[in-house]
Amino acid sequence: MVQSPRPATPAPSRWPLFACAAVALALVGCAAPSAPPGPAPQAQPQPPPKAAAPTDRPAPATRGGRKQVGKASIYARKFDGRTMADGSPMSLLDDNAASKTLPLGSRARVKNLETGKSAVVTIQDRGPFVPGRIIDLSPATAALIGLTSKDGLADVEVTPLPAARPGDADGEK
Repeated sequence: MVQSPRPATPAPSRWPLFACAAVALALVGCAAPSAPPGPAPQAQPQPPPKAAAPTDRPAPATRGGRKQVGKASIYARKFDGRTMADGSPMSLLDDNAASKTLPLGSRARVKNLETGKSAVVTIQDRGPFVPGRIIDLSPATAALIGLTSKDGLADVEVTPLPAARPGDADGEK
């Protein structure tokens, strides 16, 4: 009788052994003592803050109440009702004006150098953004000072007024 070959027994899997070894190494690594604590890290000196972006604040030279001489222009009628820099709606009939340098909410006397007429305005907007112009006036204020030329420009003197005190009628001393 011929014997048939015995079936080969598969070798035992070594996977569980490797898995156990990996877990053991991970646990040993977690339990290993860490380096002794050293002195607390010193705070790194911070560089000085960068200069702020331009804002609505005027340059220091214009805050001092200096007079300005230059061209005034008239707000176009298309701006009626639009929101100004201070958040209020533009009115062609009010004493509002736009300046690049005077603080919002401040008041100034605008004098037409040709006619000698003047009016007090409240700075509520920014502009004019045309070179050589220093103030934009509402049409009502422009008419008060005699600014009626066809090109809508006049040479003016703008004098900032001190802040109004309680009891002052128009903010002047």
